[in-house]
This record gives sequence, structure tokens and C-alpha cells, in this order.
Amino acid sequence: MAPEGRAKMGMIKKRSVKAGLPPGSYVHVGEKQGENATVTVVRYNESTYVEEVTKDLAGCIPAQDETSVVWMNVDLVHQVDLIARIGECFGLHPLVIEDILNTDQRPKIEDFGDYIYIVFRFLSCNGSSCSVESEQISLILGAGYVISFQERGLGVFGKVRERIKSGKGRMRSSGADYLAYSLLDAVVDDYFIVLERLGERIETLEDGLVANPRAATLHSIHGLKRDLVFLRRSVWPLREVLNGLQREDCSQIGKMTRVYLRDVYDHTIHVIDTLETFRDTISGMLDIYLSSISNRLNEVMKVLTVISTIFIPLTFIAGVYGMNFRHMPELEWKFGYPAVIALMLGVALVMVMFFRRKKWF
Repeated sequence: MAPEGRAKMGMIKKRSVKAGLPPGSYVHVGEKQGENATVTVVRYNESTYVEEVTKDLAGCIPAQDETSVVWMNVDLVHQVDLIARIGECFGLHPLVIEDILNTDQRPKIEDFGDYIYIVFRFLSCNGSSCSVESEQISLILGAGYVISFQERGLGVFGKVRERIKSGKGRMRSSGADYLAYSLLDAVVDDYFIVLERLGERIETLEDGLVANPRAATLHSIHGLKRDLVFLRRSVWPLREVLNGLQREDCSQIGKMTRVYLRDVYDHTIHVIDTLETFRDTISGMLDIYLSSISNRLNEVMKVLTVISTIFIPLTFIAGVYGMNFRHMPELEWKFGYPAVIALMLGVALVMVMFFRRKKWF
């Protein structure tokens, strides 16, 4: 699928299925990405690590001691009954469940006191042309637990899971707030991969624009422009989310974790600045394309104008001697035809030399 087609799909999703329903109605909005959801439950502390994978949630998570952190990750969110059961187990507000099922949410943060609900988007490149794909990720951060919901289940948090499993770094010795930070950081880091791939697309397009601008070039420019609008829509609100997590009244976030969140905030600002630079570059490329096409048309028109100008006096001479009046002396002259041809060639040669001297072509 073309990049612009992918972006368009991500920007507009059918929400008519919810029209007329009361608030808190559990309806999945988005595309079904697979058959059965996968629930992965990870329990860990400084000395232990336990991981369980299931296709269904038989019951609520068993109670854990104060030193342990529980991370539940749900791949695919189209199973309404499963998401509803998880909400009942953890006492989530019906509107939170509704937002999790609606995969067209704007990145945001909502503080419910006992837990925090965070929505953001994971971005990835598909194929050599970097067809941008977007996936909604929802996080529930509570006391000693984190629940993550992935729209597609692309293995976004595989590296985080490996860090916890290996026991490297401070993951095992930190709380659930540090885990939430790590998940956010992993997603923001992947933004830079997408930006690098888009930068390569822009450089390739710039080379083609200078060498040989064509109709396909304009198509590619519009595709990139639409991708960047889509990316901006996905990334720009994330800085509000990170600002909200750094507030002092956000009880679920510890003081030490706020330091790391500021680093993620800086990365997000860097991503936004790069996107704005890319947008300005694409706008300039569009202007260059239009100017190149206009200049090429002007060159063609200049050549045609020069040719037409050369033939104007030749047409006049041919018209004069095409009148065939009886008393035209040149009509009976033996060398009349060669003389007229020579005259025409001489006039054309003089005009060509004049145009060349003026550097008109």
C-alpha cells in the first residue's frame, strides 16, 4: 500500500458504529488485526521474574507483595468481552474501557486518583518506501501494576521485556512508574527510526526533483506531505501527556522517575522539531517542482517562439511569390527559384545569428 493511502487510513476511522449509543458503551472502533487476543502477565522484583502467556483471562491477577510489579500486556483489543473483564478486575471506569476499544484516540492522560490512563501512538515503517503505520497503545498505571493494550500486537515492548528478564539496569529495583516510563521511552525511540527513514525518502526525492521532475515526483511529494501531517497529529499531543506526568500532583509518578520523563519530553520535542523541518522542506520541494515545471514550459515556449519568428519572414517571401501575378519579373527569370530559396536561407541564417548573439536560446 502506498504511503499516502496508509496515512489516510490511519487518520480516518469509522466511528458511525457508536452513533446514538450512551457514554461508556463497549464497542470496538477500528480494524480487526487478528483472531484472538494474547494476554502476557509479567511479575517481577529484584530477585524473581515470572512470565505467563494466555489467550483468555480466567480470573483477576493474584495479589502481590509490595515489592513486586505486575505488568499485563494485551495484544489486540477487538475482543470486547476480554477488555471488559480486565476493566472489572482492576476497577477501571467505563469511559476508560470505551477509550481503549476506540483505536482512534488522540494522545492524552487522565488521572483517576487510584490509577492513570495514558494514550499514545506507536509509529513504524513498513517496506522499503517506509509506509508509515500507526498503532494505538493504552497504558493503565496503578499502585504496583501497569496494564498495556496494543492495537496490533507488533512486539513493540519486546526489548523492555528482555531488560526486565535479564535483570540489567534498574528495571527490577524500580516500581511500576519506572516501567511505564520505559514503555513510553521505547515508543519515542522508535519515532527516530521512522524519521531517519523519512529523511532518506526526502533526500532521494530531492535528487530526483533536481535531475528530472516528473508527474510521479509530484505524487511522491503529496504522499510525503500527508505522511508528515499524520505523524504530527500522532506526536504533537504527546508532549502534553509527558507534561502531565511530570506534575507534582501526579501521585502515581515518583520523584526520581520524573527526571527520566523529562528526558523523554526532550526527545519528543526533538521529534516535533524534526517533523516541522521536514514539513518546511516538503513545502519548499513543492515550490521547486512547480518552478521547474514552469521553467521547462518557458524553455519549450521560447524555442517554439524562436522557430515561429524565423519562419515569419520566410512565410512572407513565400506568400509574395505565391501570388502568381502575370507581370512579376521573377516568375520568368531562369534563376528566380534558386534566388528566392537563397534569400530565404539567408534571412533565416541572419535571424539565427541575431538570436544567438542575444542569447535567447
